[in-house]
Amino acid sequence: MFRPDQTHAKPTERIALLQVLIIALFVVIALRLWYFQIHKGEDFAQKAQANITKRQPVLAPRGLIRDRHKTILADNRPAYGLALIRENCPDIKTTLEQVSSWTGVPLSVLDQRFDHNRSQVQAFNPLLLVPNLSFEQLAYLEARIHEWPGLTIMTRPLRTYPYGPAVSHVLGYVGQADKEELRANPRLGMGDMIGKQGVEKAFEDVLHGQKGRKQQVVNAQGRTLRSQIIQPPKPGSDLDLSLDLPLQKFIWDKLGEHSGAALVMDPNSGQILSMVSKPGYNNNLFVQGLSPEKWKNLLRDPSLPLQNRVTQASYPPGSVFKLAIASCALARSDISPSTTFYCPGRYKLGNGVFRCWKREGHGRLNLQEAISQSCDVYFYNLGEQLGISRISQFALQSGFGQPTGINLPNESKGLIPDKEWKRRRFGQPWQGGETVITAIGQGYVTTTPLQLAHFVSALVNGGDLLRPQLELNASVEEQGSLPLHDKHRQFITQSMIHTVESKRGTARRLRMQNATIGAKTGTAQVVRLAEEHEDKDTEEIPYLLRDHAWMASFGSRGEDTYVVVVLVEHGGSGSSTAGPIVKDIYEHLFSADS
Repeated sequence: MFRPDQTHAKPTERIALLQVLIIALFVVIALRLWYFQIHKGEDFAQKAQANITKRQPVLAPRGLIRDRHKTILADNRPAYGLALIRENCPDIKTTLEQVSSWTGVPLSVLDQRFDHNRSQVQAFNPLLLVPNLSFEQLAYLEARIHEWPGLTIMTRPLRTYPYGPAVSHVLGYVGQADKEELRANPRLGMGDMIGKQGVEKAFEDVLHGQKGRKQQVVNAQGRTLRSQIIQPPKPGSDLDLSLDLPLQKFIWDKLGEHSGAALVMDPNSGQILSMVSKPGYNNNLFVQGLSPEKWKNLLRDPSLPLQNRVTQASYPPGSVFKLAIASCALARSDISPSTTFYCPGRYKLGNGVFRCWKREGHGRLNLQEAISQSCDVYFYNLGEQLGISRISQFALQSGFGQPTGINLPNESKGLIPDKEWKRRRFGQPWQGGETVITAIGQGYVTTTPLQLAHFVSALVNGGDLLRPQLELNASVEEQGSLPLHDKHRQFITQSMIHTVESKRGTARRLRMQNATIGAKTGTAQVVRLAEEHEDKDTEEIPYLLRDHAWMASFGSRGEDTYVVVVLVEHGGSGSSTAGPIVKDIYEHLFSADS
């Protein structure tokens, strides 16, 4: 008789086990369905939507920059760039090669931009490859870009400067934010344009707007079906400058082929009406993207076109510094305006002999005559009597040797030397001969054209050192006062007028009818000339050995008062080179007022 094996399960047990397995499988499937459709349903819905929807930032236009007459100095125009969304691109190498073929941008440049920027661009955000497409390139790409997944056209506002080099140093320029700037400012993204120099940099927070966002619906081939702004961009605020564009252009033209600086300042408010530095540069080139080769050429240019000579370059002031020395002598020593010294054409100190610019000498002069005729020997005497400590202290209190505080980047502070400075710099003691040449604006002392305008403005406005302003609606900001009694300040300004009005005054070419002009000329030695060049005319001396030509002045007619300072690099005599430019500026100013 057959007996079942006791070790095998009964059929009903096997069926029950199978049923348990089937039920467990359905439970697992149900749980997974619940997980995907309910628990994670919203997330996956968003990801599915992202397959047909793209979101891109919309860059905000920068605020306009205008002059005091509302003329636009910095504007915006629409520009188009070609960008790559890496996550949507199956073959980046081939795509970059195609972009190079389309645009003519070398593949090495595209590779460099991609490698440099990819760590800064978030996932699914566009990485800018070609910042500025021509209209021909744009039309060509629009017809073909849908065949290349990941490529997209970016529309963005592009900064434009309609007046070029004449206002380049004041305005500066914008460029793409670099890695350091991106790290320092979380609101910036790769490809954002920010101010790099000039007003654009100084007022970046005012001019920079807030980005918006747009949403694009695309088909499976990547072609855009519709686009919608979901968050509009907020433009930056406009900025009105105190600059007078017609005056700026006039002075630019009057400087001609000279390298140098000129500025016009309202002494009662500190507002800058004109700030010209020559040579200038085309700031539009920086917006469009400057090649490394062109950038190197600009940096190597011996004429230094990128330097704002009004604020960033410091020069020996020459005889215009005698205004500060005369002021110091009146304020800090026992001399009076009637104090006289005899000028035989030279001054002996120890074993050294220091010459006056007038070889035969000026004879006996009082202080006003010494200022108007710019007698070196008189100021050698004042320098020795004052000493370098009192000179440096007074100069620092009068605004020299430190930034004026104008709202422009990289302002030079110049140099007011003293005994401690020389010991730190050279490890040597100060010499008496260095004091007497400091008293005529030579030696180690250097100033910027803006510092001189700052000082002359204080002489004119009652003694207030006012912060120079480029913003039209900025309030007047007092920084301090000249350490000078009012009667002595008035004496200095009258001496400047005497320099123009007297027969022997070195600035007599500035005389004008119906206007009061005061001035001080300066001829600043760049290097000590060899004997072979000493008696030659300026044109016969090698350019880089020629003296700098200075003129610091003020002019008044009616209720209008201006301070004008002009520096001509290697221009020779301040009277003959800077003087005619200053005269033309006043004629323009007062003809515009009439």
